[in-house]
Amino acid sequence: MKLHIKNGRLINPVSGIDAQQDLFIAAGKVVAVGAAPDGFNASKTVDASGMVVIPGLVDLSARLREPGYEYKATLESEMQAAMQGGVTSLVCPPDTDPVLDEPGLVEMLKHRAKGLNQAHVYPLGALTMGLKGEALTEMAELTEAGCIGFSQAEEAVVDTNVLMRALQYANTFGYTVWLRPQDPHLGRGGIAHSGPIASRLGLSGVPVAAETIALHTIFELVRNTGARVHLCRISSAAGLDLIRAAKKEGLPVTCDVGAHHVHLTDVDIGFFDPNARMTPPLRAQRDRDAIRQALLDGTIDVICSDHTPVDDDEKLLPFGEASPGATGLELLLPLVLRWADDTKDKELLGKAIAKVTSDAARVAGLATGRLSPGSVADVCIFDPTARWKVEAKALASQGKHTPFLGYEVTGQVKMTIVSGHIAFER
Repeated sequence: MKLHIKNGRLINPVSGIDAQQDLFIAAGKVVAVGAAPDGFNASKTVDASGMVVIPGLVDLSARLREPGYEYKATLESEMQAAMQGGVTSLVCPPDTDPVLDEPGLVEMLKHRAKGLNQAHVYPLGALTMGLKGEALTEMAELTEAGCIGFSQAEEAVVDTNVLMRALQYANTFGYTVWLRPQDPHLGRGGIAHSGPIASRLGLSGVPVAAETIALHTIFELVRNTGARVHLCRISSAAGLDLIRAAKKEGLPVTCDVGAHHVHLTDVDIGFFDPNARMTPPLRAQRDRDAIRQALLDGTIDVICSDHTPVDDDEKLLPFGEASPGATGLELLLPLVLRWADDTKDKELLGKAIAKVTSDAARVAGLATGRLSPGSVADVCIFDPTARWKVEAKALASQGKHTPFLGYEVTGQVKMTIVSGHIAFER
């Protein structure tokens, strides 16, 4: 199909374009920006007047719950949620059941996702067998099967010697290791940020030191091995200070933050709202403000949805018993737009879009997140003024739980194009 998208405000962070320009697509690729190529005859013309045209979003953490947790969500439901959210590339953690530690499991997931002909799925392979932190997986075979990196998801490697060997191996072959920094002992069993709110509510705490101690360990291992590490879901001001210093030192590290941590604090737990139960926990306002500053100065490379659908049976429980996690694919774009709007900087929109497109693709090593001639035609067209209320019935995801239920957000996806075909149209 040949598509001509006209009259839209085109934002392509890679090239610095932010202007009204037309986009031309053929054979699944972007063939021109601005003026039509010679002999181009569109089979469909899309009038994007009043709309913003951007690369399809790249989400660095989206649990699709297959295989093993189909009662929480299915590929079909979560792919539809991605399309409604304008997300065309999904990076999936390996904490499925069974764990993604065998090439056959990765190939099966890739095959199932490809058959739906919607978002591109990029699995992370397990760093250790069964995520038990003991024996390393066959990283080369998992890479051949389609893994773009290796992760422990929420499971820490307790034995530092195992983590050292994993990073040495990864560095030898140029693999990226994705780690969420949290000390396996500090805060074990904690369910909220250690502070006055947790004390007042009688909730066990997870101290900031659980994040910073793990970061110190990771950075020392990176210095010794040279391995490239991506740090997932940073939550604290102190942690960000360490990452800022590590980047200044020249260590090969990148990091992301969950979209909910950009906006919410531990105060939003309210009266024990289980929808606000997160991993890592929502932290203090000082930490939230530091996250916003780190996004502005580039310390944080990427915003992700941290999409973790949870069913009613595991969420509608007392706060301490509820499973952590929230749906986020359909809220990623509105929450990023809200952050850009909160800064009152009219020039920030392009930088905000980069955090979920080109910057995310760069971190993951993907050739997506751009609208340049020759690139894959993954496109999101959204109405920047459309307001909608976050309600369970408005979400395509099988997981209906999010701390933003009842909020009114701005920014609604009108069309999602994946590899040149229209996968969603509102």
